[in-house]
Amino acid sequence: MSNIQSSFLSYTVDNETFEGYLVYQADNNPAKPGIVIAPNWMGATADAAEQAKAIAAHGYVVLVADLYGQGQRPTNGEEAGAMMMAVKDTPAEVARMQAALSALRTQTTAPVNADKVAAIGFCFGGHCALELARSGADIKAAASFHGTLDTQGAYDSHTIQASLLVLDGAADPLVPREQLAAFANEMNSKGVDWQLVSFAGAVHSFTDPKADNAGVSQYHPEVTQRAFKRLYQLLDEVF
Repeated sequence: MSNIQSSFLSYTVDNETFEGYLVYQADNNPAKPGIVIAPNWMGATADAAEQAKAIAAHGYVVLVADLYGQGQRPTNGEEAGAMMMAVKDTPAEVARMQAALSALRTQTTAPVNADKVAAIGFCFGGHCALELARSGADIKAAASFHGTLDTQGAYDSHTIQASLLVLDGAADPLVPREQLAAFANEMNSKGVDWQLVSFAGAVHSFTDPKADNAGVSQYHPEVTQRAFKRLYQLLDEVF
């Protein structure tokens, strides 16, 4: 990935500055499809930027969204949980995702094909990606990796334009199992193009190499590989 570059990208939400990571191939012409990544509860970290590099290497311009604000970076799980809960299921969750989407489309460092944009997220970010899709955002796809599937939003029944992909750890204790059936019923009632893949033996944060809480939050390399194959297959289809 020696040709992958990254830089900070600043944008505003309600007169507050946010700063994400823009990740792209050095040869950025012609315009490429764009992907907004909603990171896990630790926010727009260097680890999230490294994860984005692997995705950008497949031919995408990637923006790791800042969900908390410039300089607002948790240093531990307690801080991360507090910051996450201040955003989750509030109007700010979708507003900040929409702002990141707009910033990705309008930045000029790495041209993006505005008609080919998707959102993906990890853990808390997975919920953010799905909420962005539920809000009716003009995106081709939204994918959630080990994120919760519930929603408190009051969305119109026919607003979802994106194809949705949920990549779930079948043994994830942090995503209540009843949410899977509720999500399926919700999507069927709205006539959405959706997929839900539940991977045996995987718990929460299965894509995170630093997750090592056995039985709760733990890296699973084989499932990670399978899940990303599903993601890239969907992106090939919608783009």
